[in-house]
Amino acid sequence: MFKEMDIGSLDIGDFLAIGAIFAATDSVCTLQVLHQDETPLLYSLVFGEGVVNDATSIVLFNAIQSFDLSDINFRIALKSIGKFFYLFSASTMLGVFVGLASAYIIKTLYFGRHSTDREFALMMLMAYLSYILAELFYLSGILTVFFCGIVMSHYTWHNVTESSRVTTKHTFATLSFVAETFIFLYVGMDALDISTWRVNDRPRTSLMVSSILLALVMAGRAAFVFPLSYLANLSNKSSSENISFREQIIIWWAGLMRGAVSMALAYKKFSRLGQTELRKNAVMITSTITIVLFSTVVFGIMTKPLIRVLLPHPKITTSMLSEASTPKSSTMPFLGSADNSFDDNLGAAHRPSSIRELLATPTHTVHRYWRKFDNAFMRPVFGGRGFVPFVPGSPTERSEHNLLHKESSESDVCNF
Repeated sequence: MFKEMDIGSLDIGDFLAIGAIFAATDSVCTLQVLHQDETPLLYSLVFGEGVVNDATSIVLFNAIQSFDLSDINFRIALKSIGKFFYLFSASTMLGVFVGLASAYIIKTLYFGRHSTDREFALMMLMAYLSYILAELFYLSGILTVFFCGIVMSHYTWHNVTESSRVTTKHTFATLSFVAETFIFLYVGMDALDISTWRVNDRPRTSLMVSSILLALVMAGRAAFVFPLSYLANLSNKSSSENISFREQIIIWWAGLMRGAVSMALAYKKFSRLGQTELRKNAVMITSTITIVLFSTVVFGIMTKPLIRVLLPHPKITTSMLSEASTPKSSTMPFLGSADNSFDDNLGAAHRPSSIRELLATPTHTVHRYWRKFDNAFMRPVFGGRGFVPFVPGSPTERSEHNLLHKESSESDVCNF
């Protein structure tokens, strides 16, 4: 079909790269509308797919780029698949290793215990170390940093003092907001790059390619979401855990938006030193820009009305909406532990009830066994919530001591 449009010669490697480019989704718009208290399962599915999807597409893209696919055969295809799984598993293990190392170092070394600057710097440098090691060993830096961040949020973050936690949380939230804003500005400026559109002397061709690619994205998304949701419902023992058809539509819709990752991969594949001299390269880049802008603006605007129609919910106050959309409400539930009454009492007012019940009483066997293993073997060594070593005079210990003293006093009064 692309040959009939006269956009240049595209080989099998180009088509596979295009598939990896448009496999990266951007589900931020849907997550801003969904409420994790009302639909915890749906929110977890969309959130979980979104955080892993970009890293997986980058690993797949790098695996495709590492082979000459002009003359593909079964052996090359098998090596490409093996390369993908090697990059994915090795990057994951490296990120977990660096995250555990950071937790153990901060838990055992006390030279920076009373210094917020040193604790914050050590956490940031250890995360950066995971990226440096990934690049040194030719692995996926983004995947390594992602899993390193998961481990650090589960163990390392709880080993520092309260002031360091607050500083870390707000600093990275600010950096994330600035980076996201810069990315959107960069995408908008690329859309105004006259040189790229000048090489593509036929805007109609770019529009046709964009329409075809967008239709393929929607069809491929449907072929992925609905069959897997059907199989997941068959494997569920309880009907309350089934994914309804309306929720399947929302999951399908959440993965239609494309963002900065697709733009970056398109430029990496179809540009040479920042210049798009070949016509096919210009067409693919302008088509990617068109899809990113169209899906972000049009699909993003339609997301909230669509979810309101598919999932009608009772009226929610403005304070509840702001509470549900804050970064803390979407991240703190994943850091909880059922065995720590102190932190559960402090965070009970901030966690949605359904998420809190899900964390307190794991329903799935894998989750329950992981809790037991984590509390018995991992947290005593690497720290974490409820396993932080006692350091006299630290802000965290003073707050815990005051709270426990207050609770004991209230208990004595009640007994009296």
